Amino acid sequence: MTVRAFKPEDMEAVISLWQQCGLTTPQNNPQSDIHRKVAMDDGLFLVGLVKNEVIASVMGGYEGHRGWVNYLAVSPQWQKNELGKILMENLEEKLSSLGCPKINLQVRSTNQQVVAFYRSLGYKTDHVISLGKRLCN
Repeated sequence: MTVRAFKPEDMEAVISLWQQCGLTTPQNNPQSDIHRKVAMDDGLFLVGLVKNEVIASVMGGYEGHRGWVNYLAVSPQWQKNELGKILMENLEEKLSSLGCPKINLQVRSTNQQVVAFYRSLGYKTDHVISLGKRLCN
């Protein structure tokens, strides 16, 4: 797998990947999420390719205090091949080079398989309560 920054022509493939992986929800419009991320132009939205086909993605963020991970996805047929780990290592390296001291991420509490994946990468449960407020639909 090769890893590179997201390009606009990847949009359809990335959205399809997110849908295959169950990452899309009614309250999150994937096109809008991608447009907002691309507008940041920070190089933290990565895709993984095999033979020029998008098979993985991760959307990172950094605002100067904490890094964030969103939309980590690996095509179901490619899961269990450490490709998610490779994408996370790439993102962690990019965040570290920006001076990011800590990465946060959120996993739906019902998705214990993904919690186990992140724990295998050294992530631990922070004893905090995650709060949110929708500003747009």
